[in-house]
Amino acid sequence: MRRFSALLFGLIAPLALLTPVASATAPAASDTISWTPCQEDPAVECGTLAVPVDWSRPASGTFDVGVARRKAADPAARIGSLVLGAGGPGGSGVNLVLQSTRMLTPEVLRRFDIVGLDPRGTNRSHPVVCSTDLLTQAPEPIFKSQADFDRALDYNERLRADCRARTGPLFDHVDSLSTAADLDAFRAALGEEKLTFYGGSYGTLLGQLYAERYPQRVRAFVLDSTMDHSLGTQAFMDTETWGAQDAFNEFVAWCDRDSRCLQHGKDVRAFWRGLLARADRGELPMPGEPGTQVTAFMLISTARGHFYDPANWQPFSQLLADLDSGRAPSPGALPMAVGTTAVGTTQEVSPNPFQIFCLDFRLPVRDYKEYARHLRRLAKIAPDMRYSSLALGPVVSCLGQPDPIPNPQHRLKVRTDTPVLVVNSLHDPATTYPWALSTAGQLGRSGRLLTYEGWGHIAYRRGTCVTEAVDAYLISRTLPSPGARCPAVPPAEVQTFHEPVRPIPGTPGWMFSGLFS
Repeated sequence: MRRFSALLFGLIAPLALLTPVASATAPAASDTISWTPCQEDPAVECGTLAVPVDWSRPASGTFDVGVARRKAADPAARIGSLVLGAGGPGGSGVNLVLQSTRMLTPEVLRRFDIVGLDPRGTNRSHPVVCSTDLLTQAPEPIFKSQADFDRALDYNERLRADCRARTGPLFDHVDSLSTAADLDAFRAALGEEKLTFYGGSYGTLLGQLYAERYPQRVRAFVLDSTMDHSLGTQAFMDTETWGAQDAFNEFVAWCDRDSRCLQHGKDVRAFWRGLLARADRGELPMPGEPGTQVTAFMLISTARGHFYDPANWQPFSQLLADLDSGRAPSPGALPMAVGTTAVGTTQEVSPNPFQIFCLDFRLPVRDYKEYARHLRRLAKIAPDMRYSSLALGPVVSCLGQPDPIPNPQHRLKVRTDTPVLVVNSLHDPATTYPWALSTAGQLGRSGRLLTYEGWGHIAYRRGTCVTEAVDAYLISRTLPSPGARCPAVPPAEVQTFHEPVRPIPGTPGWMFSGLFS
């Protein structure tokens, strides 16, 4: 069945409950991690690190976190360890290390050991797993009645019970604050007094929490395409929806000026609204799949996915033309419909790291009446997009999550010697530019914002200006000047080097394993 095309991806915290895991004079890595060549690439070393399931009760049991290390290409010029913080939730820090020769510049690879860990509850770190069949039953998060709302609550309760039973005690301890404690244990095992960090998208939350909890162990931290961990339900939904509309506006502007857009010379907004209207009436069949209709939510979700990178504008234009004419789009161009199962999906369980988000963000909605008010407000913010799937999907997926959660939102209180560098695209459909402004404001004198005036999610490697600024900060801790901005680079001239996070096999397209990166 159809799924999303590959997406470029992916609080007042109880800090007193987290016991510091090690002093600055930690043992060498060889004492606690048995490094062996990774199967995927023998030039990279892989290992595991035992950490507590519950950092507030270390004696209650441990599990193994998967870790990786690529040693500095020039040991004599080595500065220290550079941690790659994976996005998602659901991305892999180990995979980022494996892919780091494509992701990072030669000078960064020369000067740092590149290290990463898979966040708890993902990949090689005891992943959260759930019934594949139950995951395919996820309702589309567009409700029309209190009965729809109640069905979603019931589904979430059944899914949580299933995932908890299959995953074990770790299910209730996969929050990013606990992963920050895991990261400090990793730092101690590496024998480092301080860490250098580059986190993208959801990985920026790990960097924020670590810098807040362990400011004395921060050498230089980059938050690229940053989360804003201070937002309540309305602010979260509003800013995500604003980002979706902003990204659509940029696509329309490209169509107006570029003949490669198949809607060039047409009224693109009218064309788009016509497709949405056909979807609303149930008159937009899924090409090649008799009896399956493309819904408006599927269209909007697909648009947002393509807006992660301006290189996807032309394929998105082609998809719209195909849908309009009834031609079958390329495989994977649309999410699969709710209530269907992907062909060839046979595994009993599938990974579902979304519990991480539900333990990091408390975004309550009381009932359908309140939910409907949100939808009406979002439609005014985004007259073309109506909402963002990132505004609705996370909120709906966490409905009914029991209180309290271990890592609720709060405004950052970071006091580091070296200011944290926040980098963001002006037109980012996932971690929106207002989030970067907010995060930089919360950091105050402990932060500095670099704005990339172009498009897409993840700014690093989008042109020489951003790349050189980030590298100078990582290597020599040289900050861009206050208010620094890098010019937009035409899409054809940009190469991106971050790992895509794909949908969970056999699930509706919006229930993918990584939301933000």
